[in-house]
Amino acid sequence: MKIMVAIKRVVDYAVKVRVKADKTGVETNNVKMSMNPFCEIALEEALRIRESGAASEVVAVSIGPQQCTDTLRTALAMGADRAVHVSVDGGVPLYPLSVAKMLRVLVEEEKPGLLILGKQAIDDDCNQTGQMVAGLLRWPQGTFASKVVLDKEKQTVTVEREVDGGLETLCLDLPAVITTDLRLNQPRYATLPNIMKAKSKQIKKITLGELKVETESGIEVVQVSEPPRRKAGVILSSVDELLDKLRKEAHVI
Repeated sequence: MKIMVAIKRVVDYAVKVRVKADKTGVETNNVKMSMNPFCEIALEEALRIRESGAASEVVAVSIGPQQCTDTLRTALAMGADRAVHVSVDGGVPLYPLSVAKMLRVLVEEEKPGLLILGKQAIDDDCNQTGQMVAGLLRWPQGTFASKVVLDKEKQTVTVEREVDGGLETLCLDLPAVITTDLRLNQPRYATLPNIMKAKSKQIKKITLGELKVETESGIEVVQVSEPPRRKAGVILSSVDELLDKLRKEAHVI
């Protein structure tokens, strides 16, 4: 069985995000970019399933500008068998539905038994692509997975997910779509020898025109702005002073 993993390139989680001067988005020029942390977890889970013998191949897929190949090389260094890059000009906005449509075409071509994605990206926090591609494919879905157990013989996958009331367990027939939560696993680090080997590996390139997917969206970003700065905190000398401020200034008691 083949597993496909969708990977997104985002501003590194440790970098302070800056809004562009024209407020059309966030600054990405000369900024450290890396693999979305939730996508790292999705890739790690796919690698563990392959290492258990339940899958034969892991294919990493990324959609975006040429720089996405760097993220795919990281995926190859971590252990992915192949990588596919859908080249999209940096000026073309990629919204969840457009990405889901592209993934559907890739899935129909690659025919994986399992599609794994991070539950959301840390740049837009949309949390929509996995659900949308499952709907387009008419595949069962297990979202926010905190535990995944694949049964190769029965061709099913059991997904444990965290909900408000505790844990929910779903049993899905393959093929299926899974989106991963933070507590699913701890991603491995790519070793230096594997990083060097990944530089020489081929990455399959596909153009947007070859997929024949319409990327036009009804969504328009009007303005991106930073949240208001928080007021500086104050140190109070007594509980009475705290209660006084809560009554007269915060008006919460």
